Amino acid sequence: MKISVIAGNPKGKSRTLDAAILAAGKLGGQAPATIVDVIDLGSSLLEFGNPKVAASIESIRQSDAAIFASPTFKGSYSGILKLYLDQIGPDGLKGMLAFPLMLGASPYHAMAPDLLLKPVLVELGAICLAPGLYLLDKTYSEDPRLDAWVERTKSTIMKT
Repeated sequence: MKISVIAGNPKGKSRTLDAAILAAGKLGGQAPATIVDVIDLGSSLLEFGNPKVAASIESIRQSDAAIFASPTFKGSYSGILKLYLDQIGPDGLKGMLAFPLMLGASPYHAMAPDLLLKPVLVELGAICLAPGLYLLDKTYSEDPRLDAWVERTKSTIMKT
């Protein structure tokens, strides 16, 4: 399965990006097909129809699935990820498997991927078969919830 990673963190090469790449590798058994570190798109995110942004969106559409990752800001996903998602047209993710992933400092926001990020992905036409993944930003790489999520998600995908 070709999986893309889209990380919407205001800091480039962030832990959010690293966690999404780690999850994609474990889920798909290989490196992500496409990696979009949204901050690298800079001010082009403010220009609807920007060719650079459009090309990155088209590249993720070539995948079977995508992990959309964000740090938790004020209990929600980042504004920079929102700017990117706003560039994706209606049904722009139609038929694509999408997995929301969020990192945060506190376990109190554990429902944020499902309550806040997943509805936007579904609105764009994505299919979200599995629960979102929330990891603590300081322990994400060794958190056993990551492997449990991968196994549960693989099982869910195989059933469909």
